[in-house]
Amino acid sequence: MSRLDGQRVAITGAAGGLGAPVAQRLRDAGAYVTGIDRGPCSACDETIVTDLSDDAALAALVDRLGSATPDILVNIAGVMRFGLHETQPIEALALCYRVNLLVPAVLARAVAAPMRARGSGQIVNIGSVLGSIPYPWFAAYSSSKAGLAALSQSLRRELIGSGVGVTHINPRAARTPFNNGEVNRFLEITKMAADEPDWVADRIAAAILGKRETVNIGAMERVYAALNAISPRIIDNGLTAQIKRARAEFC
Repeated sequence: MSRLDGQRVAITGAAGGLGAPVAQRLRDAGAYVTGIDRGPCSACDETIVTDLSDDAALAALVDRLGSATPDILVNIAGVMRFGLHETQPIEALALCYRVNLLVPAVLARAVAAPMRARGSGQIVNIGSVLGSIPYPWFAAYSSSKAGLAALSQSLRRELIGSGVGVTHINPRAARTPFNNGEVNRFLEITKMAADEPDWVADRIAAAILGKRETVNIGAMERVYAALNAISPRIIDNGLTAQIKRARAEFC
């Protein structure tokens, strides 16, 4: 018997470059997977086709998850914003914060009470290393993912003893269409690591199966995140050369 046999999993962003392999791994572990995305998810048992940027669609999804609450909710859907913060359109910033932070908060709210009532459940939020090591040119994305980390930790503490767990996972960049040409160029000139989606999906699935609380993918990233929390100036100094190269390219 698989550890997820008979369990129902709902995954936002399930048709994406990272969501699809995660969905497939959880199906392989025996779960019945419902994808939530703007288009069909071939790796899922069924798909809820919806637009998380639309208020009415989000409200309908909240009602559905509240009445037919999955055993595991996985928030993967995200929006990337790259470039100088001063150049970002207001509507683009609003979408970034909505999908990356508001939507996971709203969906966690929808499932928390039913999960608590039955005494079991798991809420999984996929963050980013850029949430714990905020990067220039990623101000909105980094701050939205930092907020997701705080949301995850707060929920975990609220739900201690209820049978409901909260898992927060911070991947590094992955080689998916989520990154546009400018982001890929930034990764190249700054020599930032980018992982294969299947490799990342393996680690996300293992964290879910293991009911881990916080997982930071990448050994050096874990060190840098700890340093940034203790002494941000060390990271400032360490990023000087990268920032210089990026300014020459993007400013």
